Amino acid sequence: MNAQRLKQVFDRLSNHHGPLNWWPGDSGFEVMVGAILTQNTAWSNVEQAIANLKRAQALAPERILALPPEELGQLIRPSGYFNVKSKRLRSFCQWYLEQGGEAVLSAWDTGMLRTQLLSVNGVGPETADDILLYAFERPVFVVDAYTRRLFSRLGMVDGDEPYESLRASVEAVIGDDVPMLNELHAVIVIHGKDVCRPRPRCSDCVLLGECPTGQGLNRFPPATPRSP
Repeated sequence: MNAQRLKQVFDRLSNHHGPLNWWPGDSGFEVMVGAILTQNTAWSNVEQAIANLKRAQALAPERILALPPEELGQLIRPSGYFNVKSKRLRSFCQWYLEQGGEAVLSAWDTGMLRTQLLSVNGVGPETADDILLYAFERPVFVVDAYTRRLFSRLGMVDGDEPYESLRASVEAVIGDDVPMLNELHAVIVIHGKDVCRPRPRCSDCVLLGECPTGQGLNRFPPATPRSP
């Protein structure tokens, strides 16, 4: 990963989209719940599910575990795949309480905490790193589909690198700068949703001047309609 290029991309995106002040949540535990529920769905759907949990006074690990599985599923239904996510959320809450909760987990070093998060059913690398970065403020980079698409279109990566390899290459450049890691992931997500889509809106992109993919797509002007 070219350090100068990465920092240039960050500066441009941050100036255009930021500051975003991620992750929205009133507590570390709420951020963790959001990280699990946001798998394969839009954040707006997660907000509805979390609002349901709050209205039911169930946004706490003990309360989630006390709910009948069917009731928990209905509360988080807006997030999609609610039966699967209900099981994953219950597994996470069980693990969370068995370890002693946020106060104990916060004292663990990042490597140990990440390893243990990955041992929880339904918590993969992206979810674990979301939790590490946004709930525990650890210096990790979250790799997602938006990251791969943007970096590959910019010619910074091939796009098929293993998750851990791509994560480590970015962390090697940024180091322990948690606010920058936080904002970088946030602006990539927003840019990927709004501009660098599967069908990109290159004319709206602040990175077009340095994007070989975008320049190739916009090499020729649109054809002028023929007069009847």
